[in-house]
Amino acid sequence: MTQASVMPAFRYYAFISYSHRDKAWADWLHKALETYAIPKRLVGQSTAAGVIPKRLTPIFRDRDELASANDLGRKVNEALAQSANLIVICSPRSAASRWVDEEVLAFKRLGRSERIFCLIVDGEPNASELPGRAAEECFAHALRYQLGADGALSSERTEPIAADARPGKDGKTNAKLKLIAGLLDVGFDQLKQRELQRRTRRMTAIAALAVAVMAVTTTLAIAALFARHAAVVARHAAERRQKQAEDLVGFMLGDLNDKLAQVSRLDIMEAVDDKAMSYFESLPTADVTDEALAQRAKALEKIGTVRMGQGKLAEALASFRASAQLSSRLANDMPADVARQTAYARTMSFIGLTDWNQGDLDAAQKNFEIARSVLKRAQADAANDLSTKFELQTVNNNLGHVLEARGQTDAAAAAYQNTLALARELVAANPNKSDWVSALGDAHNNLGKLALQRGDLAQAVAEYRADDAIETRLSARDPRDTNQRVNVLRVRAILGRTLSMTGDIETGIRDLQQAINIARQLIHIDPKQTDFQDKLAIYLTQLSRLKRLNGELAEAQALTAESLTILATLTRQDPANAYWQQDDAAARIEQAAQSLASEHADKALSQVQAALGILEPLFVKQPGDRGLLLDMLTAKLLLADASSDASAAQQLRDEIWTMTQSVKSGKDDPRLLSLQVEALLDLGKRTEAKPLIKRLWNAGYRDPALLVILQRARIDFPVNAPFAQRIAQIMQADASKPARSSSAVRAE
Repeated sequence: MTQASVMPAFRYYAFISYSHRDKAWADWLHKALETYAIPKRLVGQSTAAGVIPKRLTPIFRDRDELASANDLGRKVNEALAQSANLIVICSPRSAASRWVDEEVLAFKRLGRSERIFCLIVDGEPNASELPGRAAEECFAHALRYQLGADGALSSERTEPIAADARPGKDGKTNAKLKLIAGLLDVGFDQLKQRELQRRTRRMTAIAALAVAVMAVTTTLAIAALFARHAAVVARHAAERRQKQAEDLVGFMLGDLNDKLAQVSRLDIMEAVDDKAMSYFESLPTADVTDEALAQRAKALEKIGTVRMGQGKLAEALASFRASAQLSSRLANDMPADVARQTAYARTMSFIGLTDWNQGDLDAAQKNFEIARSVLKRAQADAANDLSTKFELQTVNNNLGHVLEARGQTDAAAAAYQNTLALARELVAANPNKSDWVSALGDAHNNLGKLALQRGDLAQAVAEYRADDAIETRLSARDPRDTNQRVNVLRVRAILGRTLSMTGDIETGIRDLQQAINIARQLIHIDPKQTDFQDKLAIYLTQLSRLKRLNGELAEAQALTAESLTILATLTRQDPANAYWQQDDAAARIEQAAQSLASEHADKALSQVQAALGILEPLFVKQPGDRGLLLDMLTAKLLLADASSDASAAQQLRDEIWTMTQSVKSGKDDPRLLSLQVEALLDLGKRTEAKPLIKRLWNAGYRDPALLVILQRARIDFPVNAPFAQRIAQIMQADASKPARSSSAVRAE
């Protein structure tokens, strides 16, 4: 019996519905279903789902038409009508997806509600019914309610048929079999038993083959005994050639790779690293020297850094973990060897950095702490080893970022102070080593962030100014070093953005434009370097905000459109990158503000809702992250401004005020105070807003958005002359000298 006769009415065996952010799951499921060979003893049997075929093919999976369509599109509707089953990949992303909901509803309207199957990959079923857990809901709205006689969803609940692939539940393998059992309308236990029998037969065949191979190998081994004497003669020559090869590989992975990194040639670095790995794979696995293992670990680490630069976080993590397996073995074998301990700690730090970029703060903190523990033990054995000290200050810096993202500013301040102290020791020991000097600049930058959060805007400017002077001087020393140019564009943008908060919008626009120009130059050198692209998108968004507030709306809209185009490409490339998602949301918020400024409230409403759809799952995972909090509050204020429902707008502003009251640290952050003032004034609470406005005046905060709000409310807000004079002194001073109070910064 042919496949065509199994499902005469349908072209596709199943249609997979999913959110584009669950693409990895969709790819896996599509391949798993189409490559699954149904047990021969089941093929041809008749069930309520029809005659069981040999293969579950074809499976329809398409997202191309949804990007620009206003409805499902002809191709998707036709595919739904021609599909025997609908499979929904369930997660908080798909539950929030309009397209997934529309596809489920369209399939139900075809009268085939009983042929809908769910694969839970994340979130929690029916979480929307639990107080405070709506963001965890994994079932789309249309899945949870029955279809009424009028073709609309009724209020009558229904329980979807679901397989659960989450860890601790069915797991991927059993979930796949449960899904297939439902599609075929056979018992799960029956299908699993058939699968076990098939696996047993396969293992039996493999065992028989292994016995045959062993017999042949034994014969060859006996023959090899006679050739061993001749091999001894050639062995010494082979060892000499291997040593020469290892020296060459060491150069490729060391000096050559470093030079390529400075000119940002990731393409050549990738080719070099791949050649090195090919060499390592050619070596005998049973007779590998420690030196070769160390080089192999270094190659894997280098490959990981290249993959990270290309935005391939999953591949980077795999390389770093493979490197850590080798470096941990070497470190355990010789615990007193400082170089081996440092190498292992560095790889664990890279793993933590990758976890951090993926938004997994728990894993990032755990791996950074492992690296720090290893380095502290190594430092006890070699207190004056500067390379170990440099790795330790890098780990402290990274750990501080994680603690800051968790809202633990006291702990973050301690880590940053430790970073600053170590960086100063390193620069004192060797002021000509660029990466050590740059680390000192980065330490000032970290302290600038904390100064801003505690409301000391002048100190923040001083710290950023110190970092800017350091990075600019280093870049002038070696203009071809692209890594250093990245440092310059980063701090230049931060300094400009902070100066705009003091009311100096012209300098803010100038500095952000300089950062954008540098980013464009770097992308021209290496178009595949995703870090350059992400930075360009971030600073385009920030510049567009200042342009909008400066009355240059058309130019602001063009900048935001370019930013969103870049971020769309990046997030498609790696949907798991949490920081790209947040940058995308920030650009959408600015786009909504521009739509509102051009009196397109409906457009602004949909744009800010899209931004919140991205931010809310991220905020659930990282409620202490200051950047996420500020983006969430800004988006909700925009949503209230764009809403035509006055009561809903007031409820949103009350919610914003409540959110700001729950902040545990950084309550004097002028960005937070400014949003509180906006919410209170919109609620008509001028009396409550006045003390906050006074605190903003004392802090010297004159961000153009605040000035617009106060002008609209007819509240006088003169320039704080003493503060303005202090900022002028900071900008005119020799910024190469450390900021006065940076060594005693408080974590308030």
